[in-house]
Amino acid sequence: MRHWFVLPMYVFALSLLFLTVVSAKEEPTQEMILDERMRLYLRFENVTVPWYYLAAVDQFERNIQQVRTDIPKNEGPVAIQFSDDYWTGPLNPDKKDTSPESIAYSDGNGLDGNEDGLANINDAEDVLYTMATYLSEYGQAEEDFKSALLDYYKREDTVKQIIAIAKLYKHFETLDLNEHAFPVPTNYNYSYRGTWGASRGWGGRRIHEGTDLFAGYGTPVRATSYGVIEIMGWNDFGGWRVGIRDTHNTYHYFAHLAYFNKDLKEGDIVEPKTIIGSVGSSGYGKAGTSGRFPPHLHYGMYKYNGRTEWAFDPYPSLRIWERQDKQK
Repeated sequence: MRHWFVLPMYVFALSLLFLTVVSAKEEPTQEMILDERMRLYLRFENVTVPWYYLAAVDQFERNIQQVRTDIPKNEGPVAIQFSDDYWTGPLNPDKKDTSPESIAYSDGNGLDGNEDGLANINDAEDVLYTMATYLSEYGQAEEDFKSALLDYYKREDTVKQIIAIAKLYKHFETLDLNEHAFPVPTNYNYSYRGTWGASRGWGGRRIHEGTDLFAGYGTPVRATSYGVIEIMGWNDFGGWRVGIRDTHNTYHYFAHLAYFNKDLKEGDIVEPKTIIGSVGSSGYGKAGTSGRFPPHLHYGMYKYNGRTEWAFDPYPSLRIWERQDKQK
């Protein structure tokens, strides 16, 4: 009888061990990932380089890795990547060098951020410390930060994108800015379908880079994400339009508005469902032209990959955001 009692206990113990191993292999939650990133940013911030500067650079690099095939995707907590020449020194014969002394002797920039005696290009702490040290050499003003970014990335558009991300992180004091909203309230009457790539004739033959949401004049138009208003004004094609840049290197474009939210201006920060204007039929002519087509919102999305910015079809995202808003 004793053997029959011991066997179930043994099986039960093995089951618990199996469940423990499986749990240990489960993917970390998004909250856990963001908490780990924030811990690292706070550890390596300093008087000159606040955490949101480090976070903005890291997020920018994470964004471009998701849409480019010519650079590897870093799966660790920190996405920042340095070239071997930058890390170890252009004349260093050992491109895998981790010795802080020989790296410094070879005019490399890699540093030991966790005091383990190594400057490891694959160590998140060493990478963040190296970036923080580089940025701090320029000063603590925002213009100094911009100069550091321009010297490093060599692109004004990249500087603009990183500054927008930093501004949002600083304002909201969190990394969790992934919420989105449908651009018009779902309790209003509206209709839309996928019109990506359809031909357009006014101003020359071109394709439609967006989705048209038809609604009555005055229907509120809302921000679809957390973002910084980059453009607010007239465009001969889009009429009265607003452009908003978010933390994912995405530019959100709202066109043919009847009017703007008078409390907003370029440089202001918005969040999902912030009213930015209303549906109209402006555009296809000089400033103030209206009524050449039925009232609707033209909504476009553009992705910046660190080199170029291109339009992509917003229709799938709109369907998701519409469904999420209706479920709330």
